Amino acid sequence: MTDVRPDATHGQALEAGLLGRVGPEEVLNALSLVKTGRIYDLDSTRWSGMPVAGEHPPFQVMTYRSPRGARNQGDIAWIHQGNDVQAGMISDLVMGTMHSGTHIDALSHITCGDNSHWYGGFEADNALGDFGALHCDAASIPPIVTRGILIDVAGRLGLRALPRGFAISADVLAATLQAQGIEVRRNDAVLVRTGYMAVWPDASATREHENAGLDHSAALYLADRGAVLVGSDTEGTEVDPSGVPGNPVPVHIELLINCGIFIAELVNLEELAPDRVFEFCFVCLPLRVRGATASMVRPIAVS
Repeated sequence: MTDVRPDATHGQALEAGLLGRVGPEEVLNALSLVKTGRIYDLDSTRWSGMPVAGEHPPFQVMTYRSPRGARNQGDIAWIHQGNDVQAGMISDLVMGTMHSGTHIDALSHITCGDNSHWYGGFEADNALGDFGALHCDAASIPPIVTRGILIDVAGRLGLRALPRGFAISADVLAATLQAQGIEVRRNDAVLVRTGYMAVWPDASATREHENAGLDHSAALYLADRGAVLVGSDTEGTEVDPSGVPGNPVPVHIELLINCGIFIAELVNLEELAPDRVFEFCFVCLPLRVRGATASMVRPIAVS
């Protein structure tokens, strides 16, 4: 990997990855694609005990304060003083990984080599603190408004969802794009549908369709055409097993580390696909959480 360690003049731009290329021209182009004004919600939703990839901690939502508990506890002044209407409150405690549900991987998510480096030449020994990544974290991901495209692989093959371990190659992407009559353009957000969200989160059903995804040739294909974000409707985006000896995650390494292209996972594409909305204005606002290696997001497509 080329050493592109940041200096004071370009560090912030570097940490934005290829999303740093998306400017006013791309935003205006994306907005010009809006013809009907319909909003497609691409979020998968989150709930306590939801399925999360095994390498991540579980997602939990717990009641932290409740009306009865606060009254009994007696430690909130406004509830006990001058409160003739008996107003109460409910607050919550959310615990879990930012890789829960629909999310964008920050560029610090995947490391490589004996120095555990990530995009920009940052290394775990000097760029990982007690409270997360110090560079290329979720707070570095810019707001995203750009042209989005859907590549509906499952739809082209006439399948509800791709079978377990199906490898989406560059040839498969090219054939699907040709069938849809669209192309990948520079600075696009590219969303690839396997159909997995049609059966998610049913555990018995997902077992038949899990681990389908992009192979390394597909990652190179999208990178060569200028994509700034690559997303899919699965937990991992890439096929497992990878098909690359000695490299279990070649797509993540290629896109995140080598190219600075962000990855979105568990994107719900089940409303876009039946309407054959293959081109749209893609809007996604990551949460600026310092140190986090991903951001939960609620992206939308506007047609």
